Amino acid sequence: MSESICYLNGNYLPLDEACVPVLDRGFIFGDGVYEVIPVYAGKPFRLDHHLQRLNDSLNGVYLSNPLSNEDWTQILQQIIEHNGGGDQSLYLQVTRGVAKRDHGFPATAQPTVFVMSNPFKPVDAELLEEGVAAITLDDIRWQYCHIKSIALLPNILLRQQALDADAAEAILLKDDKVTEGAASNVFIVLDGVLLTPPKGECLLPGITRDLVVELADKHGVPCEQRDISREELSRAGELWITSSTREILPVTRLDGHPVGDGRPGSLWQKMYAIYQDYKDELRQAT
Repeated sequence: MSESICYLNGNYLPLDEACVPVLDRGFIFGDGVYEVIPVYAGKPFRLDHHLQRLNDSLNGVYLSNPLSNEDWTQILQQIIEHNGGGDQSLYLQVTRGVAKRDHGFPATAQPTVFVMSNPFKPVDAELLEEGVAAITLDDIRWQYCHIKSIALLPNILLRQQALDADAAEAILLKDDKVTEGAASNVFIVLDGVLLTPPKGECLLPGITRDLVVELADKHGVPCEQRDISREELSRAGELWITSSTREILPVTRLDGHPVGDGRPGSLWQKMYAIYQDYKDELRQAT
């Protein structure tokens, strides 16, 4: 693949040449939102859903979307083509733009729009066969986690605690109820039923999460969106984390103890196969 090409404020240029002013509010305040969109066979995955979530996040921070859906689609497709097509992971970010440092919103700043692409790296086969470890931590983040904000320091600190404990993820709890992972959504299987916390301000409305719920309903898998207590988490037969880049990943060890029999469960295997079939249909449609 040739040198990575990105998009910045109307220009396509090599990633290592892209620069923003130090007074950009994204740099100074973390005042912006972002999206991560997987690309399979050169086609953005569930693009309409990602663009809707982007718009919801922008509305949540009182920032008008600087581009139409048609503009976004054209830019993203150009980035995909500039970077060789195939499977990629798109990252897009919108900040409130460049202005004198002041907490109040600037009256005239123009939003900064940035898009880049990375090769999409599938999850290592060994992790799918063995599962990963996770730990539980208190959810210390702010109360608007449904906004996909670039101000991710609390998530970073929580995820690093997991990595320091030789775990792949931190499962977060608020008032003894599961919210999500530090960088993922959470599912458990309890008494044969697939459970995931309901959407709200305490968690990000994950695109992959919603697709898993959709596919479960389509294929007759009992699935409920409801609160999950710490006690229910501790006795779950299966535990999964989902995200755009990790898709559906089984967690087989939690806080040093096996989840179920300590192996990826049968329902995970079923849903993972269904998810891959869904992706294959997308590839064949291109």
